Amino acid sequence: MGRNLKSADRLRPVDLARGHGLSTQAVRNYEEAGILPAADRTAHGYRTYTPLHAAALGAFVALVPGHGHQTAAAIMRAVNEGAADDAFRLVDESHAQLLDDRRTLQAVERALRDLETTAASASGSGADAPAAAPGPGGLFIGPLAGRLGIRPATLRKWERAGLVRPRRDPVTGYRVYDEAAVRDARLAHQLRRGGYLLEQIAPLIDQVRAAGGLEPLEAALRDWRGRLSARARAMLTGAAELEAYLRERG
Repeated sequence: MGRNLKSADRLRPVDLARGHGLSTQAVRNYEEAGILPAADRTAHGYRTYTPLHAAALGAFVALVPGHGHQTAAAIMRAVNEGAADDAFRLVDESHAQLLDDRRTLQAVERALRDLETTAASASGSGADAPAAAPGPGGLFIGPLAGRLGIRPATLRKWERAGLVRPRRDPVTGYRVYDEAAVRDARLAHQLRRGGYLLEQIAPLIDQVRAAGGLEPLEAALRDWRGRLSARARAMLTGAAELEAYLRERG
């Protein structure tokens, strides 16, 4: 850094580490990774840190919860290399990802509301007539496609993508969609109408299956929403610490 520092400005690795519950080796690793500016050395080769390094470490630690370790490290390296615009772009990309995650959550929530409305309407109108089913708890591909207003070929495509899992009738070999498969097909249909790609829908369907249905998934969605809010607040905290570090750098 090439500055003549007063002894009061000099900090040891342990001084930085203690403030954040880190090991001194972690501090040295962060310097080597470019997360901290390069330290001066004493005549005996010991690292000498300054309040600027403390500000850099504080910014990095604050950025991690909102942006993740890898992105936070890339932001700090860009700042330390004098490429502030690259750092800002990385911050913007994280915010864009958060917004995209929020939109995905909202799409799932809308799809669940639509499914509840559809199920209530079907129950009241007698749409689940036994004539449409091959037996207890199942629909053939044609009646299900008709209900959804899609072609049977679309359901077969969704099956290949893992979105629906019909069983096969042991006598006829025809596809039979039980209650869970009908639920998955309806959810996939709502998300496709919302503009989501099959590869985006597949993990959401997996979450429904893992949760054991739509009702348990509502609790998972509340947790998801809470985690998104926590990330947003963490990004605000990280932005404040990053701005403080930028001011310290001058």
